[in-house]
Amino acid sequence: MDENLLLAFGLTLMAGLATGIGSVLAFFTKTTNTKFLSLALGFSAGVMIYVSMIEIFVKAKDALVSSLGEAGGNWATVAGFFGGMLLIALIDKFIPKQGNPHELKKVEDMDSDKKAVQDSVLLKMGTFTALAIAIHNFPEGIATFTSALQDPALGVPIAIAIAIHNIPEGIAVSVPVYFATGDRKKAFKLSFLSGLSEPIGAVAAYFLLMPFLNDIMFGVIFAGVAGIMVFISLDELLPAAKKFDEAHISIYGLIAGMAVMALSLLLVI
Repeated sequence: MDENLLLAFGLTLMAGLATGIGSVLAFFTKTTNTKFLSLALGFSAGVMIYVSMIEIFVKAKDALVSSLGEAGGNWATVAGFFGGMLLIALIDKFIPKQGNPHELKKVEDMDSDKKAVQDSVLLKMGTFTALAIAIHNFPEGIATFTSALQDPALGVPIAIAIAIHNIPEGIAVSVPVYFATGDRKKAFKLSFLSGLSEPIGAVAAYFLLMPFLNDIMFGVIFAGVAGIMVFISLDELLPAAKKFDEAHISIYGLIAGMAVMALSLLLVI
């Protein structure tokens, strides 16, 4: 597992800093490519749902059943799965709507309200938006890191899916921060830094969880990771994809993501 450590950190860092890509898109493009964004978000959801239910959940169950027996292992797997969902749901619950990263914005919004530039209320809201996304991304960093550490073949597609998911979040933080300050550099900086919470989550997972890692701990964490990723897909990615959808493109992306993930798993067997 040690040889996967640098790869796991690198993948988590790459996924987290994809928020900066969202900022760049907001600053250097005039309109949102809604077809591509809908397809990409659907694809990301397909990858995450498939790998969570077909691979990660099963690995968690196998580890827990081998340690706790058939009944105990099954109960622990289900508890870990829904525990992961509960964790990310609670984070969302305590993030007010105006700072919630689910409130996605388009690139066009960047120039839609010049009068709001000096508003101190928006300054607070913009800063809080960056903080909210940082908090929200922390468990995603744990999920990406632990998956890549356990199995790089899983970690690479998960990291790519999380990175795709973080691009519109980068737009979501850049737009209100720009509204609040009128400063594109500050908007980019806060958006970029908000993505650092994912590699910070990886560091926390390594120092706080890895020293105690055994089959039971691994199984519970992996089940939780599956729950987190399914929740993100159903609560964030698919609604966002449908928001930008045209002619069921998001569903085609979802199916394509599942198919690519299925093929990649078959090829590494």
